Amino acid sequence: MWRKLVSCLFMAALAAFSATATAATAPAEIRIGTLYASSGPFAALGMPDYMGLKIWAAQENAQGGVMVKPFGKRIPVKLIAYDDQSDTATAATLYNQLITQDKVDILVADGGSVLTSMAVPIAREHKMLLIDQSGTGGGFFTSGNPYIVLTSTPLSTVWPQDVAKFLTEEGQKLGIKRLAIIYATNEFTGTQAKTFRQMIKDSKAPLDIVYDQGVPTNTSNYTVLINDINAHKPDAVVQLGYPDNDAAFLRNLEASGMHFKWLFAMYPGLEFDDLMKTVGASGMQYVYTYAPPSVMENKVNSGMTLPEFKAAWDKAYPDTKVAFGFNSTAGYTTGQVIQNALAATDSMSQDDLRKAIFGLSGKLKTLGGAFELNKEGAQIGEVMPLAQLVPDGKGKLKFAVVYPPSQANAKPLYPAPEN
Repeated sequence: MWRKLVSCLFMAALAAFSATATAATAPAEIRIGTLYASSGPFAALGMPDYMGLKIWAAQENAQGGVMVKPFGKRIPVKLIAYDDQSDTATAATLYNQLITQDKVDILVADGGSVLTSMAVPIAREHKMLLIDQSGTGGGFFTSGNPYIVLTSTPLSTVWPQDVAKFLTEEGQKLGIKRLAIIYATNEFTGTQAKTFRQMIKDSKAPLDIVYDQGVPTNTSNYTVLINDINAHKPDAVVQLGYPDNDAAFLRNLEASGMHFKWLFAMYPGLEFDDLMKTVGASGMQYVYTYAPPSVMENKVNSGMTLPEFKAAWDKAYPDTKVAFGFNSTAGYTTGQVIQNALAATDSMSQDDLRKAIFGLSGKLKTLGGAFELNKEGAQIGEVMPLAQLVPDGKGKLKFAVVYPPSQANAKPLYPAPEN
């Protein structure tokens, strides 16, 4: 009897001591380090990524912080963020600073592949897990690097699959036989161009690539290139670039008076509001593009829905000049991945955080779409359908989804009507 009582008292005391020790060792805050570009060619990616992440952090902190399983309690989130101004050398210095001086618990990359590329080797050297928001270059993800996971956008080789399938399958029915590809020579768009070539070759469809040209990412005038493309008489043109590339290409095309029967560009869809300001509706109508989660609502099992997030964005940034778009949702999706990983991780070690994130694969659904990773940590879910921007009859444009058939709500207009 006494032994049993002593044993119970001992176990109770041990439990109380353990709880006290855990509480005592819990950090005052979870430090999340990240970069953003407030200016330069990547500001249209980095700023909305960062602002979306800030909405998530503020939302969690309003509840006392994020739930962290190893400590059994909510702990406030502290974002430590620096402006890299779209400069790769500055980004490299600041990533090092976040790891070695600020000693952040979680490292989040700036938006886009160019600035993320600077973080990949640095994170690996320091054995720090890199939370990659939107750097989708295929070369980042290898079997020998366990220190990277892509959270909020598909791998570059996944992006163009529906576009290529449309061209090789539906394109035949429309009479598309000659294709031109022009792309910016960076990891993001270069990988997509390579995927296009391979998928078209593998399809054995009667589709010839009659023009295939890479250009520097800082290209700002496409007039000569557009003339060259037009001289090859393509039935369809695929233009792959970052927002500044797309804006320049579309403005130059409209100014030239030339017309392509089928034209694809990414950012008229991904950053629709931003391109509407820089290009305008007349320069984007009938262009094919991705229909991202900033315009297409996905079912969620974690976090806000798209309408809820858009309302939270408008409330948090009523006077912002940063346009709402795909990267806005990407930053918030990153927060959701971090939140769910912290609630499941066995410890705050980088290995356990990675294990917890992989545990979300195939289960987590955010406004960004279905979260799914391959074995190298690359995102292969969150796939976006192909849409055509068509006039809505009110002087604006709307997204008409044309592929895949399971998501289509409209037929493609081919050849595209001339303005």
